[in-house]
Amino acid sequence: MRTRPSVLHLDLDAFFAAVEQRDKPSLRGKPVVVGGTGGRGVVATASYEARVFGARSAMPTAQARRLCPPGTAFLSPRGAAYRRSSALVMELLHELSPTVEQVSVDEAYVDLADGDIEDFSVEALRPRIEMLLAEISTATGGLTASVGVASSKQMAKIGSDLDKPNGLVIVPAGHEVEVLAPLPVRVLGGVGPVTGERLRTFGVEAVADLQRMSVTDLVSIFGESHGRGLHEMAFARDDRPVVTEREAKSISAEETFPIDIADSAVLDRELVKLVERVTARLLEHGHFARTMTIKVRHGDFSTFTRSESTLHPTGDLAAILAVARRLLSAADTAAGLRLLGFGVSGMSPHAQERMAFDEEEVVEPPPAQAVTAHDLDEGWGRDPHTWSPGADVRHEEHGAGWVWGSGLGRVTVRFEGPTTGPGPVRTFRSDDPHLSTADPPDWS
Repeated sequence: MRTRPSVLHLDLDAFFAAVEQRDKPSLRGKPVVVGGTGGRGVVATASYEARVFGARSAMPTAQARRLCPPGTAFLSPRGAAYRRSSALVMELLHELSPTVEQVSVDEAYVDLADGDIEDFSVEALRPRIEMLLAEISTATGGLTASVGVASSKQMAKIGSDLDKPNGLVIVPAGHEVEVLAPLPVRVLGGVGPVTGERLRTFGVEAVADLQRMSVTDLVSIFGESHGRGLHEMAFARDDRPVVTEREAKSISAEETFPIDIADSAVLDRELVKLVERVTARLLEHGHFARTMTIKVRHGDFSTFTRSESTLHPTGDLAAILAVARRLLSAADTAAGLRLLGFGVSGMSPHAQERMAFDEEEVVEPPPAQAVTAHDLDEGWGRDPHTWSPGADVRHEEHGAGWVWGSGLGRVTVRFEGPTTGPGPVRTFRSDDPHLSTADPPDWS
């Protein structure tokens, strides 16, 4: 265990929604929900204005629409815009220390002990981290982050959640247990809804209540591993290091359909897109995989997974697709699927492609489609004339803007950007030859 607060956890505040509000001045100060905008979509991020009405991450978009007032903006994600801002933030963290563990596009740990900071007192740390937060806001056009600094990853992450948004909490070494004590037990990483409810039946609601329970009691209730883990977390015992590279244990992708799909040809096309996405990410990590898994969900929400492992790891698209197709053919799709997913696991840095598939019939993937799953990640639909809400566009006459709405062969665009005021709204035919997709706007 560390004896000084040298682990920093940074979490960008309502990141996706904040980027949208930065780039779309007419949405500043208004409720914004980013995620799947279709009937079966799920919320990725809700702005703080939307959270007031109960919208939150992982909530069905349909439910968020019922909760939020008229005028709430429901936007599709813009991955390129988020990655640009994230990269700037990560660069600033690397200036603070070479040891940065990026957990996601909007979250990272930093080992301050590997940087040039020598004085880890609260009085010395606070102005340095406040300077970092100011630099982040300047570099990203006004985005904010919340930071926790403590002697462990667990306490640093908890600290970053205590004073959102744009907060800074430094937990002095030796004060972890007293900081934890009054907090709800759900702040602990190993306490989900099920564990939290079970603890509640024993009168445990705050971490202080958990601290009073013995290891023996916790083990008898939750088993050896989970019981001891809860006891360790209650007393802030966490010696996990900050690591610069996070090894992927699995890679997966899935698609929820607007309507249940039973057509085998359509399902195969969707499967090809998923396999393409997963294989591309597999190769980005420089890994190969042995185990392929198919996930299917029916209209009644019943979910099934099927897996198959090869003799040796592979990263070959055709070989992986052959296994994926075989797995899907064994699934019950007659009544239609609500969701289709594909993933790989059993990672290895080495491959022996031919040995793994000597006896397999390798089916070549069909030619690339005009719009692939990678395009869908950016928020575009299968029809190139289906404009997703929030997408960046450019009109030859009116300039840059974003999709305000579309349907019935029309698309409405608001012409504004991060450095303008709220702009005018105009409507065009969805196939207007003067309207095209565009890169995210420059906020500098």
